Amino acid sequence: MNKTNLLIDLGILSAFLVATQPHLTGTSIHEWLSLALTATLIIHLLLHWDWIVNVGAQYFKKLLHVSRLKFFIDLLLLVSMTTLILSGILISRTLPELLGFQLNAARSWKQIHSLSSDISLLLVALHFALNWNWVAGMSNKYLISPIRRLFTKKSDADNALPLKINQ
Repeated sequence: MNKTNLLIDLGILSAFLVATQPHLTGTSIHEWLSLALTATLIIHLLLHWDWIVNVGAQYFKKLLHVSRLKFFIDLLLLVSMTTLILSGILISRTLPELLGFQLNAARSWKQIHSLSSDISLLLVALHFALNWNWVAGMSNKYLISPIRRLFTKKSDADNALPLKINQ
């Protein structure tokens, strides 16, 4: 499960960072990538649902300070990302056209989208920093160590005892 979480989390982070730069991908790819990111974020929430429920239920009781901070940052991130996604749908050019309707969102939605993107970027950085020990440990276990083993694995010839030549 940790390996799955790590791969999903790294995918989310990568897609989010690319999606925050629509001038690199163009509007269409930005919108489709963001839609895929939305689905992946829902999967992320479902995978962590037990933690969300447990920490949420214990929030005002005896709970480690770091867990409270993580929960608070995650809650802000949820609000910010929800605002980002909804405002993105409202200002979308590609998705409504594909579905056969037109949205005429007010200009303020573009400003809300931009602001929520900036806030989400900051909150993603905080979320990543607060979970750094887990990310580093899992990255080492599932990514770095296997690659290191590929390059440090000794062949059978290297493990054989040296031959002595009688003279």
